[in-house]
Amino acid sequence: MSKVYDKGEEKDMIKGQKCLVIGSGISGKGALALLHQMGGDLVLLDSSRDLTLEQLKERLPEGVSAQCCVGELPPGLMEQISVAVLSPGVPTDIPLVVQLRERGVEILGEIELGTLAEKGKVIAITGTNGKTTTTTLMGEIMKAHLGPGKVFVVGNIGTPYTMEVTKTAPDTVTVGELSSFQLETVHTFHPAVSAILNITPDHLNRHHTMEAYVAAKERVAANQTREDICVLNYENPYTRDFGTRCPARAVYFSSARELPEGYFLRGDEICRAFGGRAEPLLNVRRDMRLVGICNIENVMAAIAMAEGMGVPMETVLAVIRDFRAVEHRIEFVASKRGVDYYNDSKGTNPDAAIQGIRAMDRPTVLIGGGYDKGGTFDEWIESFGDKVKELVLIGQTRDKIAECARAHGFDRIHFADSFEECLQLCTRLAGSGDAVLLSPACASWDMFPNYETRGKEFKDYVKSLGE
Repeated sequence: MSKVYDKGEEKDMIKGQKCLVIGSGISGKGALALLHQMGGDLVLLDSSRDLTLEQLKERLPEGVSAQCCVGELPPGLMEQISVAVLSPGVPTDIPLVVQLRERGVEILGEIELGTLAEKGKVIAITGTNGKTTTTTLMGEIMKAHLGPGKVFVVGNIGTPYTMEVTKTAPDTVTVGELSSFQLETVHTFHPAVSAILNITPDHLNRHHTMEAYVAAKERVAANQTREDICVLNYENPYTRDFGTRCPARAVYFSSARELPEGYFLRGDEICRAFGGRAEPLLNVRRDMRLVGICNIENVMAAIAMAEGMGVPMETVLAVIRDFRAVEHRIEFVASKRGVDYYNDSKGTNPDAAIQGIRAMDRPTVLIGGGYDKGGTFDEWIESFGDKVKELVLIGQTRDKIAECARAHGFDRIHFADSFEECLQLCTRLAGSGDAVLLSPACASWDMFPNYETRGKEFKDYVKSLGE
């Protein structure tokens, strides 16, 4: 366990000290730039054997100098390190990090490092699914409330916290999408408003146990007090339980029952209940462009967070009415030859992919499979019902998913050896009035660098189809 310092002590500790950044991706670059501004003596390490030393040096941010190391640290250098900053993709239990921790080195992640320079308020959003949509929506709501230049949207959504935090001021708000990887390494991070949208099994290849994964998610509220707010999903057993011991004031939302206090769905109306009175806020069919129960939950969470930040309800509802789906999340692409194509490439785990299936209202040809994160697929298969017409499988998990599907009585299964073959097969299988849904229930890393590339290739293919 790392020693916990307050912000001032942390900054003093960094100035003039040997600071190691592990990982040279976008998060690592952001960390280097911020550490440079704080006066750290920098070392950059990337374990990739495919990188040359010259290539690693080219990744340094402009104006930043650092000792660069490829593969492993040279002898004697570890003893000089005072602070190590991990990129989110670096596990906290690899031998190097264990050795650093045992030597008393302070282990930070990009979120904790960014916290040291934060001058404004922070909204922090985590959960297994729905983070990107909710974070994007919250960013738009806060921009509508505060005006240009006052809101920064950062974190797992694509922009490192460390790259934006130096622009913050007492009147700004930072909205962060935080993954379990990022939350593992927070110590003093203290959002004014936090949210855990849901917790379902994911990333067990990284966290090893469900208990460790849940604990990482709960760290979003670790330093909050009763003066702060934590928004939680009443219909998720993990988040409902956390509300009974959360250090912040818990505010619940529910898509399945009416709550005496909080936000809930009654028919087609999102309602707010406080002080024994319930009032409707918006009609999900008339006032929302988003589809699916998952997005109704995301909207309820955003409303709760916005109210916690003092945003007028008329501003909140006006933004929601104009807000469209985030790219790669149950995103309508086009209708070709009577077939509707949906890109849900961000459905990288079974629970997220279930939401994609629930959003379909017609017979669906489903694309599944990809990188194996160690999860199971039973609930995903069971959610097919009478919606999934055919299942086209790709990637590392295709045999594992096929075996699971057959065990649940689903045998309309097809295999493809490449993504192009998969897409062509879907076009042949889908008839007029059907949908084709890319919602793989798996990460993309066995075939693509990220889910965005997978989604883009899907959309490019669909757009190339003739009418």
